[in-house]
Amino acid sequence: MAATPRPPARTATRYGAVAIALHWLSALLVVGLAGLGFWMADLKPSPTKIEIYNWHKGFGLTVLALTAIRIAWRATHPPPPLLLASRAKRALAHAVHGLLYGLLLAMPLSGWLMNSAAGFPLSWFGLFRVPPLIERNRQAFEFWRDVHATLAIVLVALVLLHVAAALKHHFVDRDATLARMGLGRLPRDPDAAR
Repeated sequence: MAATPRPPARTATRYGAVAIALHWLSALLVVGLAGLGFWMADLKPSPTKIEIYNWHKGFGLTVLALTAIRIAWRATHPPPPLLLASRAKRALAHAVHGLLYGLLLAMPLSGWLMNSAAGFPLSWFGLFRVPPLIERNRQAFEFWRDVHATLAIVLVALVLLHVAAALKHHFVDRDATLARMGLGRLPRDPDAAR
């Protein structure tokens, strides 16, 4: 009786250096922007508050540009397969990643639209002016302000879910998900020595 061939193992291939760098830079910016955004909303009007808002806007535009780069990079450099055996879990992981990318575009765009509707000048760290997306309009400003605030809460919740899933992979499943994103060493492939 012939032996049944084993299915190929799902290997723990690391993401590329560019994908890893873009991921962690985006993560750092998003965490910083969320903290800064929630804190600055309660500041009293002052020159310091204006300066902090300008920094927030500059970093928000940076996230928008980085996300566009990440999407282009991912389209031309497919990531390694997920370390999930279940089709449902893979579908959920892809959905969460898609939502994260969508929110990383929508958040800065809603801020840009809000700023445009308020009639405030916008620049990228004072280096160059960024054109308004819409005309000044009070109702539009209030709409985009509410959208921006709601998206911030959704993004924070989704990032926390993403982090919780990564920690579950590391501490409960004990797989190489975090190592593939540059945190730690990948386990040796037992089939590599054969």
